[in-house]
Amino acid sequence: MEKIKVIVELAANNYAAYIELLPGCVSTGDTFEQLQQNMKDAVEFHLETSREFGDDIPEQFNTDYELFYKFDPESLLVHYKGIFSNSAFERITGINQRQLQRYASGKTKPLPEQRQKISNALHNLGRELMLVEL
Repeated sequence: MEKIKVIVELAANNYAAYIELLPGCVSTGDTFEQLQQNMKDAVEFHLETSREFGDDIPEQFNTDYELFYKFDPESLLVHYKGIFSNSAFERITGINQRQLQRYASGKTKPLPEQRQKISNALHNLGRELMLVEL
């Protein structure tokens, strides 16, 4: 199954996303969940229209595919702000709270190593939570 990257950014009042492989395929949503559904619909519409007009379609879309969402660090930290405090992010990433706040505010951009720490910490937490039953 092909994995298709969707770039997600937070705007002032909503989420916005686009797919680099499909120029012009964009979507927005008030919530991340709404954005995901809207993006799925936008991709289907884009592909349908492209086929109708005989436009080239990237080969990744000629087989089963799934969308995955890539946040920039600032958007990701803001998105999870209501779920994780900076203290909680510090515990799971090992990155100082003040530095995390600078990333969230956009004052500084994390180096690739720091971005990877944040990503790994969230993925590890997700795997751990998948093992838990109540």
